[in-house]
Amino acid sequence: MTTRANEMEGGCHCGAIRYRVAGEPKTHALCHCSDCRRHAGAPMVGWIMYSASACTVTRGTPKLYASSEHGRRFFCPDCGTGLFYKNDSLLPGIIDIQSATLDDPAAVPARLHIQVADRIPWMKTAHELPMFDRYPPKK
Repeated sequence: MTTRANEMEGGCHCGAIRYRVAGEPKTHALCHCSDCRRHAGAPMVGWIMYSASACTVTRGTPKLYASSEHGRRFFCPDCGTGLFYKNDSLLPGIIDIQSATLDDPAAVPARLHIQVADRIPWMKTAHELPMFDRYPPKK
């Protein structure tokens, strides 16, 4: 839900965690690294990068998971939805927000793919697969 210009809200699947982010995003990247894939259980993860001070948790308390020496992932302790990523060594003062957790995930279009050296090979041509609005017709 957009509350004001340049302000958006989002949260986890079960609603226990809610957040608000304000200001202009630095970028929106689709990450193919193995850490993001394994944490999300998905072939890639969308991340919108903001200044860390731009994000405020308005409901609940995300659980922190130290996924690497410097990487910190935050997720809902109830439903498991991944929400945020911080790495103060690599990206000081930055928070990455999983874009699909925004109430309006289409509000900030993706701008680039990153970590494609780790991409699952079939993702390179995934856009060429047959597409259906819902499910394929029964045969």
